[in-house]
Amino acid sequence: MAIVNVTDQSFNAEIEGQGTVLVDFWAPWCGPCKMIAPILDELATEMGDSVKIAKLNVDDNPETASRFGVMSIPTLIFFKDGQPVDKVVGLNSKENLKNIISKHQ
Repeated sequence: MAIVNVTDQSFNAEIEGQGTVLVDFWAPWCGPCKMIAPILDELATEMGDSVKIAKLNVDDNPETASRFGVMSIPTLIFFKDGQPVDKVVGLNSKENLKNIISKHQ
């Protein structure tokens, strides 16, 4: 499944009732955000049927970032059926992210 870009306006529609969703809170100027992007692309390819991956630019969508208490980026929040169930901040390995996804399926 391809990675989807979400906004303050589309966030709820994209996340609610969708099974497991990983949301990457990022910004274009963030170095670690650029480093995690290819890892997320690989996860989308490898686990596309079992997880939806969404990206939210915090500069353009501050309302949603504030709602979930995002203070540092990248922040990855894992949702299960529309509810946040896990959160990691900073650059993480693909294996660590896969383990978190598997834990919430």
